[in-house]
Amino acid sequence: MKKIITILFVIGFSANNLCGSFSKVGTAAAQFLKIGVGARAAGMGETFGAVANDVSTLYWNPAGLTNLNSISVGISHSQWFAEIYHNYAGIAIPLSENDVLGISAVSLSTDEQEVTTVEQPEGTGVFYNVSDIAIGLSYARALTDRFSVGMTVKYIQQVAYNESAHTVALDIGTYLKTGFHNLVIAMCVSNFGGNMQLEGRDLIILADINKGVAGEYNPDARLKTEAYPLPLNFRVGIAMDIVGGSDPILASADHRFTMAVDGNHPNDNNERLNIGGEYSWNDTFFARLGYKINYDIEKWTFGAGVKLNVGSQTVGFDYALVDYNDLGKVSRFSVELRF
Repeated sequence: MKKIITILFVIGFSANNLCGSFSKVGTAAAQFLKIGVGARAAGMGETFGAVANDVSTLYWNPAGLTNLNSISVGISHSQWFAEIYHNYAGIAIPLSENDVLGISAVSLSTDEQEVTTVEQPEGTGVFYNVSDIAIGLSYARALTDRFSVGMTVKYIQQVAYNESAHTVALDIGTYLKTGFHNLVIAMCVSNFGGNMQLEGRDLIILADINKGVAGEYNPDARLKTEAYPLPLNFRVGIAMDIVGGSDPILASADHRFTMAVDGNHPNDNNERLNIGGEYSWNDTFFARLGYKINYDIEKWTFGAGVKLNVGSQTVGFDYALVDYNDLGKVSRFSVELRF
């Protein structure tokens, strides 16, 4: 256990130490990987590393898969700014009492846009779109009744018109139940992997190797693009049931209040702190609130949800509202089905 935690600390901080003290904004590719998934997590201010008990944990901390003891399927959708759509789908499949397998997909896409030029500002009749996708395969194992580890291997691709970039990355997480009033401590390194470098046919041009000579053959030349790292992030989270739930500080049969805090150490920005809470009545109706510290435009988040039993299945509906100040508000919707 100590070896696993040490490895996570080394991976999480070594990349940032290489960057020095200058501003690192804009130094990582595949920024869509930083957009959180799930309306429940969003409503709690994205403090889900140690909560990690629904199918969205495939994104936040794969070690949390061991909290799911039945097949769970979840999807979420949000309409981002400027007609950009963010979607997520995941499934968790318990293999045994201690082993869980997961599959997830995250996409960021736009509608088709018409190409415009200086000569044809009204449009050329040619259309393009931009899309990003990450597909992950996760595995988690409970090493003891209190400690779990998990890992996700994911394929990442970005496409912009005729250019594309792709790579492979890892998420590695741990989940520790301390035994003190259901206090959980979790850690996760996300997007540890290769670089992204755009390639495509639009980067091939005719090169005039000698402008002083007319009529010579102009060979093809390829424009060079730079390789950028992925947005590596090291997350440490804690969560505790204050009221109700499992071994709470204040016992309650119908009410539960969970408090969570996540600290984030990204390789392309400053450290950030997220604080969130979830209130539950009879494990049926939910209200959530979150606050983000050291973010440029994000501060308060709000959420609500309902969980219903339909036959032998449980269906959960969640909604979150995130305020981005001058950019406006973004709504997120999620549905989860547990068999």
